[in-house]
Amino acid sequence: MARMMVVALMVVALAVVGGARAQLREGFYEQSCPRAEQIVKHYVQQHIPHAPSVAATLLRTHFHDCFVRGCDASVLLNATGGNEAEKDAAPNQTLRGFAFIDRVKALVEAECPGVVSCADILALAARDSVVVIVISKPPLFFNCLLLTAHRHGRSSISPRNYLTPNKKLRRMMNDEMQGGPSWSVPTGRRDGTVSIKQEALDQIPAPTMNFTQLLQSFHNKSLELADLVWLSGAHTIGIGHCDSFTERLYNFTGRGGPGDADPSLDPVYAANLRRNKCKTATDNTTIVEMDPGSFLTFDLSYYRGVLKRRGLFQSDAALITDAAAKADILSVVNAPPEVFFQVFARSMVRMGNIQVKTGHEGEIRKHCALVN
Repeated sequence: MARMMVVALMVVALAVVGGARAQLREGFYEQSCPRAEQIVKHYVQQHIPHAPSVAATLLRTHFHDCFVRGCDASVLLNATGGNEAEKDAAPNQTLRGFAFIDRVKALVEAECPGVVSCADILALAARDSVVVIVISKPPLFFNCLLLTAHRHGRSSISPRNYLTPNKKLRRMMNDEMQGGPSWSVPTGRRDGTVSIKQEALDQIPAPTMNFTQLLQSFHNKSLELADLVWLSGAHTIGIGHCDSFTERLYNFTGRGGPGDADPSLDPVYAANLRRNKCKTATDNTTIVEMDPGSFLTFDLSYYRGVLKRRGLFQSDAALITDAAAKADILSVVNAPPEVFFQVFARSMVRMGNIQVKTGHEGEIRKHCALVN
């Protein structure tokens, strides 16, 4: 039943974004650059296993790009002529994927000069990196078996030689081994030629937003409440910086001090963050896992943390202040991970179609950081 509902949701999603998809299509480069998507995927598969944290920043870069001027790679442009660009805005200063995309673009340009847009390369790399990130690390269950084997003096071991009668352990094994979500990435986007810092500051949802503000931000991009809930699930991977949430720990009402913490944050978790991570209210360098203990695995533990009032940002905590959003979260936390994967995929398809440039709009940049 759950799978049938998800399929129905995706059919509706495709109809809603039909206007954009009429100009974007899967396999757009089949004739003009047949190996384009293969080149992107191969590079991602080669490098993400060695730097898995980059997957989160590629996904975040794609999100930030689409929320400002649409999915046109404007976030990748450098400042010119003294005018600051989107990447100079505070929300984008911690993005680390620019050099990664530049290297992929160089490979694609060597194959097909002036054909494949930076916007498409970013969309494809974000998708492919999420698929790779989970399967790039050894399964937790297998690690446990290796530890058991070591303790019992066994030199080699295979999961297939062992039974797992414990249902919880079997579920953990399945969660670890199945890989991350994938989704359709229709191509044909063109690159924008304008990038303005202030637009990024104004349009990228902030980690301090309440639910009403978040939902309005998504509505401004023709996205829905469900998209807000499922795209927030990307916080299951990646990290945050202390200065994005220290007010929740030290100065929530303006009084200041450890006693002035956000009451919506679990006090035990807040105390742990103050003691072990963000030790001062002015810390702007320390990084914290957004999904502690699972930040390199695309799974449901982020939502479980949110329900326990352990979301890192105010925007995370905001998700359970709305009855409909909380109901959505509750509907997936105990369901098979595939249910979350598919609704996340649906929302990624919708986001990837925000205000795309096609046809003769924009350009195909030769270098992603520079207009032609």
